[in-house]
Amino acid sequence: MQILSYKRSLFLISFLLTSAVFAQDKPLGSETVIVVKPYTPSVSDAFKIKETPKLGDSVSLEKKPVKYSIFSVPVASTFTPSKGQATKVEREKRVKLFNNYVTLGFGTYSNILAEFYSNLEVNRSDNFGIFLTHNSSQGGIEEVKLDDSFYNTELNLNYNSRNRKSSWKTELGLQHQLFNWYGLPEGMNYSNEFLNSIEPTQNYYSALVGGELELYDSFLEKAKANYRYFGDSYNSMEHNFKADANFEVNIADELINTEIYADVLNGQFNRSFNASEEINYTQMNFGITPSLVILRDDLTLNLGASFVYGLDAENSDNNFYIYPQVSASYRLAGDYFIPYTGLEGGLTQNTYYNFAQENPYVSPTLEMLPTDKPFDAYLGAKGKLTNSMAYNFRGSYMSEINKALYQNNLTSDLNPEDYSYGNSFGVVYDDVKTASFFGEINVDVKRNFRLGLNATVFSYSSQFEEEAWNLPNFKASILADYQITEKWFAGANLFFTGERKDRRPFLTGLDGLSSQTITLDSFVDLNANLGYRFNEQLSIFARGNNLLGESYQRWSNFPVQGIQVMAGATYKFDF
Repeated sequence: MQILSYKRSLFLISFLLTSAVFAQDKPLGSETVIVVKPYTPSVSDAFKIKETPKLGDSVSLEKKPVKYSIFSVPVASTFTPSKGQATKVEREKRVKLFNNYVTLGFGTYSNILAEFYSNLEVNRSDNFGIFLTHNSSQGGIEEVKLDDSFYNTELNLNYNSRNRKSSWKTELGLQHQLFNWYGLPEGMNYSNEFLNSIEPTQNYYSALVGGELELYDSFLEKAKANYRYFGDSYNSMEHNFKADANFEVNIADELINTEIYADVLNGQFNRSFNASEEINYTQMNFGITPSLVILRDDLTLNLGASFVYGLDAENSDNNFYIYPQVSASYRLAGDYFIPYTGLEGGLTQNTYYNFAQENPYVSPTLEMLPTDKPFDAYLGAKGKLTNSMAYNFRGSYMSEINKALYQNNLTSDLNPEDYSYGNSFGVVYDDVKTASFFGEINVDVKRNFRLGLNATVFSYSSQFEEEAWNLPNFKASILADYQITEKWFAGANLFFTGERKDRRPFLTGLDGLSSQTITLDSFVDLNANLGYRFNEQLSIFARGNNLLGESYQRWSNFPVQGIQVMAGATYKFDF
């Protein structure tokens, strides 16, 4: 059997070799191959063996069990952990607000300060407020030859109402002021008889009634109107009506803001300074200011313009003005550096009331014209240096046409009045260009100590007048507020005003009178206050004004009071 199998294998090998030899000698013929469809390769499914393989080791070792035991020995310890407690946050004591207070103070120069405020709750949404204030002095300035006393008394009544959709307010204000034209020019020799014949007292009377409406869910955002009457001892009178409204509309995610206003002024003076002719004036200004407010992340852009119609009814003169109202700011470094710029203008209504509040020694013989400000271009930057220090710097260049300038009235021999001896001020108008630079820094030195510093440098260019009368070339102030302890508090402020230009009359010979330009010295005014709170209701205070004792002149020929000290108390209460 084994031999037979061997023979079969040998025969099979010989047959295969012989076939291979003949196949190599036979030539290949040509054939045509027809491809029915393109070749599409495919991958067959893989088959996973599901059977669990078995170990084929012939030697299998078993693990030897390990037996062990734990022997515990207690350790003596005197340490006793304390229970954890939540950290307590110190809360500031809630300050109780009172609806009423009264303040009374007395000081040198027979100064008296009195204030009373009361807020009465009518219901949950309505309140009625009363505010009465009085400030007076019996005078006593050294080397002043005329009466220099003054007082200012003001009463304000207001009614407020607020709900979810709107709020409105009405108010009535009454004011009585008394001042004296005590600033006789130096170098003029007046007899006692002549001085006794001068009655330098001027009284101002003012009455205001007005209202304001604010809507929360309306295109009309706010509207207000008021009427003021102003008069004096010389039968001068002035009527001023103001009204304005602000509309806001959101279109395509952009805010359209429109403001409209009206300012109507009518007044009369019994005479001019050098003549007995009456001065009558009627000025009407009507304006509309549409603007587009663009808010883009860190960019705020306001693009607008003011269209104003001005009418001088007494002189039958009217003008139409167009002013730019463009401003922009960009948070370049978050709250740390915010550059801003703008180009703005407007028409300002000058009034007898505003003049008398800024300079109470004006004569009742003023010409009234509006001030046209074609442009005010400014560029600045604001932000904070640290979380406790903020800054603001700005440079500007402004043009004003018919800018009102206070100028000392020279002595008048024509129809002399008690204010016509060089002891009052008139108003002249000039075209003035002003370049200025402003800087301000506010610092929270500590949580209870705040400090603020600001300064402005001015440069003026007048067209018709020799000087920009009574405008300072520099102004600065330092303000400090210090909460010493829970009961003690203090504050101080220092004001610096630079040189100003004015004119002064002087005698040139027998009955000869002329004027000369003078420079008013710069001055520093230091004020401070100190107070102590006995409790939430009662506190006392002491104040000092002009503590450096400078007998400076804010206005030409009008020296101020020296060192002034006042002490008083404030009491808060509820009915």
